[in-house]
Amino acid sequence: MRKTSLDTVLRVKCKHRVGQLARLATVVAEQGGLLGDITTLRIVESDTLREITVETQDEEQRDRVIEAVRAIDGVELIDTIDRVFDLHKGGKLHMTSRIELRHQRDLRYIYTPGVARVARAIEREPERARHLTGIGNSVGIFTNGTRVLGLGNVGPLASLPVMEGKAVLYDKFVGISASPILVDTLDPREFVDTVLRLSLTFGGIHLEDIRIPDCYKIEEELIERLDKPVMHDDQHGTATVALAAVLNACKMTGVSLEKARVGQIGLGAAGSAIARLMMAHGARDVLVTDRSEEAMAWLKSLGAHPVDLPTLMREADIVIAATGRPGLIDPKWIRPGQVIFPLSNPDPEIEPVDALAAGAAYCSDGRSINNALAFPGLFRGALAVESRAITPEMRIAAARAIASCAEKGEVVPSPLLPHVHEAVCEAVVEAARAQGLEGTARLTPRKPSS
Repeated sequence: MRKTSLDTVLRVKCKHRVGQLARLATVVAEQGGLLGDITTLRIVESDTLREITVETQDEEQRDRVIEAVRAIDGVELIDTIDRVFDLHKGGKLHMTSRIELRHQRDLRYIYTPGVARVARAIEREPERARHLTGIGNSVGIFTNGTRVLGLGNVGPLASLPVMEGKAVLYDKFVGISASPILVDTLDPREFVDTVLRLSLTFGGIHLEDIRIPDCYKIEEELIERLDKPVMHDDQHGTATVALAAVLNACKMTGVSLEKARVGQIGLGAAGSAIARLMMAHGARDVLVTDRSEEAMAWLKSLGAHPVDLPTLMREADIVIAATGRPGLIDPKWIRPGQVIFPLSNPDPEIEPVDALAAGAAYCSDGRSINNALAFPGLFRGALAVESRAITPEMRIAAARAIASCAEKGEVVPSPLLPHVHEAVCEAVVEAARAQGLEGTARLTPRKPSS
């Protein structure tokens, strides 16, 4: 089973003599570690100070590497730095001003007495707040931490680093100001009520890491009550990127999605949304399987075909798995020419190398099929045209845009490429306009919160 790698920086002082660095590299390799960046901080006549990044599979292996390095003659271990924890010190977010404050007149303009005129203007015409405040460029990321990554119910506080990470992606990819909001309740009704009470602050509502079936109820009611974009990213962000990957996989294998038999293993939040978006795009033959009979019945009512796992693996041309069950797919089940997308993180249902060795035409896992390709541009586009919703048509347009940005041999591009998010935003804007959704957003809820 794959393990999540850890990057640790070793700050070491080595005797300045031939072979010292080579000896250190050998010791790290003997413990199974991989050398990364090596940065020389200082060289003097007697010694050299370096920072060496070492990749290990877990903390136990990291500790073995550290002890082995300490034992090298002529090497002094000055410090160890965990890259991940170091980046999280103090949090990943900081609210900053867009306005420079240099002169007394600036103070009068942005605060009293000038700001009173703006407050009065918004009182008379509430929708002006969209352009006279940051609301029109803001998203609230709401979670109760009941379904976080592969960790399960860790609670709202432990989920905050994940939400901060999402906010960083919004800022860096599309310039949206996103704020994590921790909702400390397990009651869907209380969750909805909390979002409604805070919704005036934001132009869009991003729902994240909420357990099923609560996530369905919460999203459905908020969409009904709010005339602003509401999206549960675990469902629809993932489904959008999965559709993009499938579209390109179809091109690679010469099969159209409309004629392909698509198999979806796992009908949780992500899996059910993937199956629904495939059907919305035009896939006519979608096979689904899950341990939940209720989930199977729901997808059947929407047009999918419930089957058992062996049947799905035997008959599907494209197999997508989102189960959270590492190693679920036996390589013996792979049919030559199949396309396999095992999306569970950190450990997939089958390792891509094993699927390809078994005859799969293509296989890519959840590390590549990243919803960071979708949610920034989806909300950026929806906010840009002041759409009251993010519709399936807008998500399909986003998926096509993502697919169009992939290089030859890839099913999806890197989320670090700025033009990808620009393309997604433009596609979403066009789709919203085609549906007559431009200018339909409103800041206030349709009904008062209870």
